[in-house]
Amino acid sequence: MNILSSSRFGGVASNRPFLGMERVGGALFRLFESLVDPITVLATLFGLMLWFRDDQYAHYAVLGVLVFSLTFPGKSLIQETVRGSIREVLISWMGIAALLIFFGLATGLYKQFPEEVLFNWLWIAPVAQLAGHFLFRITMPAVLAANGFPKRAIVVGCNELGRHLATEIDGHPMQGIKLNGYFDDRDLERLDMGQGRLIGRFSDVADYVKANKIDLIYLALPMATQPRILSLLESLNDTTASVYFVPDIFVTDLIQARMDAVGRMPVVAVCDTPFSGLNGIVKRLSDIVLSVLILILISPVLLVVAGLVKLSSPGPIIFKQRRYGLDGEEIMVYKFRSMSVCEDGPNVAQARKGDARVTRIGGILRRTSLDELPQFMNVLQGRMSIVGPRPHAVAHNEMYRKLIKGYMVRHKVKPGITGWAQVNGYRGETETLDKMQARIDYDLEYLRNWSLHLDLYIIFRTVLLVFKDASAY
Repeated sequence: MNILSSSRFGGVASNRPFLGMERVGGALFRLFESLVDPITVLATLFGLMLWFRDDQYAHYAVLGVLVFSLTFPGKSLIQETVRGSIREVLISWMGIAALLIFFGLATGLYKQFPEEVLFNWLWIAPVAQLAGHFLFRITMPAVLAANGFPKRAIVVGCNELGRHLATEIDGHPMQGIKLNGYFDDRDLERLDMGQGRLIGRFSDVADYVKANKIDLIYLALPMATQPRILSLLESLNDTTASVYFVPDIFVTDLIQARMDAVGRMPVVAVCDTPFSGLNGIVKRLSDIVLSVLILILISPVLLVVAGLVKLSSPGPIIFKQRRYGLDGEEIMVYKFRSMSVCEDGPNVAQARKGDARVTRIGGILRRTSLDELPQFMNVLQGRMSIVGPRPHAVAHNEMYRKLIKGYMVRHKVKPGITGWAQVNGYRGETETLDKMQARIDYDLEYLRNWSLHLDLYIIFRTVLLVFKDASAY
């Protein structure tokens, strides 16, 4: 849940999830946690180098840079369960290891390293990652206690928003916050108390805060009560408690919500791209590096497929179609031609099972996704990404944007060759509105939860699906 910090002196802080940890070092804390994965993986690699007395330092330096780029920033697991942490680390490491093994075998570079180093590293690295995260989690209570935690908190407003906030506080003890209870002017019979207890009315807040040394006050009140909020803030001027306003903006679907500023004026991002700042650089660099390597490796396949398409039926080898790209701008997407026609007008019918337009070679290409391979050139051009929402024909976009709420939000990122929806069963024809709605839901979930680890996991799942999924035709 995103909570906006509001000061009585006009300042506005951030929506970062670990409010207690903001006072422990904020950005520094997040930096340290983001380094847990890369540091433990590199430490095990170079530790094994020393243990087995291998002196090929240059080779390890190159591999180390590659591994660091794949593991930084590390995932935040401080709030995860033990089982969840194990799952996240194993899935992430399996994706990275599969990628390294694939390119190592394809290029022969694995021969530069002793087998005992590589085999031991494959199982020691994830164990070290888990140990690093658990050690980080164990030391955090001591860090919090040394900085005066837990902080005592109250919630003003025993409504759905306030109870949601209370659930987040109680469910994440590492935030270093202890909830004392609620304040509300409504009678008990009108309140669904949920967690916590009713302490008093709004008029009692200031006295209670001073008498009980409350550190944090969360105002979970609708904007319609603005005069009441201003009156309450005025009464709190004589306290030292930090006041946070919990905005009632959760009625809408938040995509990458965060605080930002225009000059010195704070603004709230409700719907934005996940690829701003450093994330955008990481995404683009990973696209370029992976696309170049993949195109080099599949170049013989490209030549063979191009020859088969040319011989199978008259027409161009490459099919170009207009699709919507980043921010809804039209782009030209490349595919190996799999049909006897090249449709790109206002009415484009989706391919169906037994479609007469699909050539014999085209059917094989579509089932195995080999027809998508030229899109790696789109990735190098910057029009597409390897992972992202699949681009639809312009005609389909214009139809579905009128039928599905939030459809165009998926265009806050570049379209991808593969995506979260495709590895979750929504690959190929979407013959019903419900299926398209489910695909869009997965696309928006990808926007909310993007990470480099998630991209690698999707790529890994895509490779597996190519060999066993027959839903595309």
